[in-house]
Amino acid sequence: MNVPNALTIFRILLVPVYLFVFFSSYPQRIEIAYIILIIAGLSDIIDGYIARNYKMVTEFGKMMDPFADKLMMLAVITSFFLTERISLGAALFFFARDVGMIVASAIFHFRGKKTVPANVFGKVTTVLFYMVFTLIMFQYPYAEMCLWIVIAFSFVTSAVYAVKLRLINKAS
Repeated sequence: MNVPNALTIFRILLVPVYLFVFFSSYPQRIEIAYIILIIAGLSDIIDGYIARNYKMVTEFGKMMDPFADKLMMLAVITSFFLTERISLGAALFFFARDVGMIVASAIFHFRGKKTVPANVFGKVTTVLFYMVFTLIMFQYPYAEMCLWIVIAFSFVTSAVYAVKLRLINKAS
């Protein structure tokens, strides 16, 4: 096991920790949950950097890294919905996109098809989600409106991935 894969597993393990803290009765639970979320985001950046720059990219990492990211994001959206920080509609659109991406990626992977590596649109989308998660977590005004904008952008990003996915698998 290399460092990037260990960081990916670490991020997966942070998901139940985030949920436990977020739903606890501890007075500073939101601040601590936010710190956990930021640690997850930073570990994603670090593991990607190490994997690419030190040629430690593995098949496990290609599959599990995006899964770890989606799992954390789905946990965060679920926590926001259950605490009425966001509407059902926003949660459902978010879930539809992310679960769809997980399922499509798994289908392509297990059928031996090529998958599309992360590109600048995907990275920007992730950064935007983390920014809007900050607004929602601390209940800033217009936070959900910002979430809807990022969700719309994420669907555009998904469309770009779908086109690239089709093209690379058509060429091979």
